[in-house]
Amino acid sequence: MDPLSLRSLTPRPGFRSELPGEVLSLPLTDYDAARRLQWRLHEERVSDVRPDTLVLLEHEPVLTLGRTAKDAHWNEAGAGSGVHGLRVIASERGGSVTYHGPGQVVGYPIVKLKHFCPGPKAYMRMLEEVIIRVLSEWGIKGRRVNKFVGVWVRDPVDPDGPLAKIAAMGVKITRGVTLHGFALNVTVDLAPYAGIVPCGIEGCRVTSMAEVLSRKVEPNEVRDRITRCFGDVFGLDWKDSRGERGAA
Repeated sequence: MDPLSLRSLTPRPGFRSELPGEVLSLPLTDYDAARRLQWRLHEERVSDVRPDTLVLLEHEPVLTLGRTAKDAHWNEAGAGSGVHGLRVIASERGGSVTYHGPGQVVGYPIVKLKHFCPGPKAYMRMLEEVIIRVLSEWGIKGRRVNKFVGVWVRDPVDPDGPLAKIAAMGVKITRGVTLHGFALNVTVDLAPYAGIVPCGIEGCRVTSMAEVLSRKVEPNEVRDRITRCFGDVFGLDWKDSRGERGAA
């Protein structure tokens, strides 16, 4: 793959004055349980019985297939089984295949889109801005790449080669409210990515904060920074935040 070209974009801050928001920070969570929780929160947000909400968690190991995934992207090894014997779950989010596992902080914003931006493209740029700001607090330069969604960094294995992807994104928007979101690699095991075509991008190498920094990074500290940066970018006041809650 040729080195990926960069496009300079002006960061887009939240353009509303601060609105109330809620953060739900969950322990290691099964993907299906998290999806059920998202849909429940989505219905509550559509009905205006809850504020805009950010769910933060880590998933048990799983491959998820977005709406554009092809069998060739994940080396299909039989019904419900993918590389490394991982569960494979079809998802309603955008994008292709990705891996989720412990050490990867996943964020699921459940927000009314019209309160924050004019449409899906601007929304994705705002999510990218959140991750770029978080990475900068560890001295990591996050970048956007032309034609691709997500956040990229200089590859620590091949600094002169193509950029490596450190955060994947895929969303669904229905009835004006968002689901799914972003996944930032902190200390996640990178081995499963070798058996897939991450996000359907041929030649894409995936990295993590720990690999870039050559040291361990605490995922809970990353969650805290994501919470703060998300609130700054989206103009949300976490006065209604709660602690951990089950995802039954």
